[in-house]
Amino acid sequence: MTNRENMKGMRILVVGFGRSGIAAAQALLRLGALVSVQDSKKEEDLDGNLLNFFRTQGAQFYLNTMPPDMGCFDMLVLSPGVSPELPFVQEAKEKGAEIIGELEIAYRIGRGNYVAITGTNGKTTTTTLVGEIFVKAKRKTHVVGNIGVAVISASAAAEEQDWLVTECSSFQLETTRYFKPVVSAILNLTPDHLNRHHTMEAYGAAKAKIFANQSADGWLVINYDDKACYALAKGCRAGVVPFSVEEELEFGAFVKDDRLVIRGRDGELTEICRREDIRIIGKHNLQNVLAAAAICYFAGVDPAAIRKGICEFRGVEHRIEFCGEHGGVRYYNDSKGTNTDASITALKAIERNIVLIAGGDAKGQEFDGFVREFPGRVKKLVLLGRDAHLIQEAADRAGFSDYVYCRDMAECVEKAAELAEPGDTVLLSPACASWDMYDSYEQRGEHFKECVARLGV
Repeated sequence: MTNRENMKGMRILVVGFGRSGIAAAQALLRLGALVSVQDSKKEEDLDGNLLNFFRTQGAQFYLNTMPPDMGCFDMLVLSPGVSPELPFVQEAKEKGAEIIGELEIAYRIGRGNYVAITGTNGKTTTTTLVGEIFVKAKRKTHVVGNIGVAVISASAAAEEQDWLVTECSSFQLETTRYFKPVVSAILNLTPDHLNRHHTMEAYGAAKAKIFANQSADGWLVINYDDKACYALAKGCRAGVVPFSVEEELEFGAFVKDDRLVIRGRDGELTEICRREDIRIIGKHNLQNVLAAAAICYFAGVDPAAIRKGICEFRGVEHRIEFCGEHGGVRYYNDSKGTNTDASITALKAIERNIVLIAGGDAKGQEFDGFVREFPGRVKKLVLLGRDAHLIQEAADRAGFSDYVYCRDMAECVEKAAELAEPGDTVLLSPACASWDMYDSYEQRGEHFKECVARLGV
């Protein structure tokens, strides 16, 4: 395995010059690698000062073009948004280059202990909560990964005793090879990113790579109630810790008499907190909190610190985030609802009298199951974005016709405010990615909050 000691002189192509690509290129240059960068953007679309800085460090750039000889590289480091199936990546692989991603290279050249969390939904909430609990337990903690901070930017400077609490997407995991966390977790498994992975089997296999290198001294925390998810644990060499909000378990984390508890191998119960201590709404968040408690417990955190972290946790931005109340109508930002399952979770959390704003980049999803959750919950549907017609067509098939199209977010919020009555909730939960109109779901959520704030002006 290549590591920080043998990177000097390696010919490495970093593919993608976004957040993770920039961090990877910088770390590799410091280790003496011969770094080239490929990005589909043109030079004028990137920060000139940033390009100049990297060029003075010795980096070579291929912008809006490809290197003429893919056989000249020892390794390609792919940013998460770059598919390993691209022809030039496959060409490099055939010519002998190792193909890995930023998460893998961060693990190889960095130090520290990893807690790795994946799943279709709930990753950011669970990762954030675990990070906060670790901080309360006085551990030197870096919260990194898909949550917004490149793993390599922290791992390269980490010490042996540090902890890297890492949100891992399937895109990051599919290019891992030796990545080995102390504790891993899979929260759930529902259809997502099928335009990239093609099948649920391939998607699940990418998620399962999170524990592929763990041994008997590690732990896998996994959702017992989600049978497709739990089936992924077959063959796992680490200790498998199930969590459940539905059943009492012989071993693992579960809810008993409205208390979150963990039962160890010896059968002894440890109470973590009361259900009423949890401040974030919805059954899905009960699952997230239970998973976080199990992750921290099996990482050796004292139950008192776990309890304190849970009791003080107020949730994360863009995930069923309360934005205010105007005219007796409550507004929630769930821009992180980028797939149907996440948005169904938000609908179930709020329960009734919802004016829903949805639409965007569908990512190859179908929406019939999403629309089947509308009765008794969604009163009005406000549609936005490139693939909004797919939601409308599913609504038509289900006999739901109370929808309206809008051009942009400002019009959506104005129309939703007009349609809502006192006691209703306006919910932005798009069930789609943001890339048709925004650079990220964060940008979309911020715009929604700005539009809501203007209602009170």
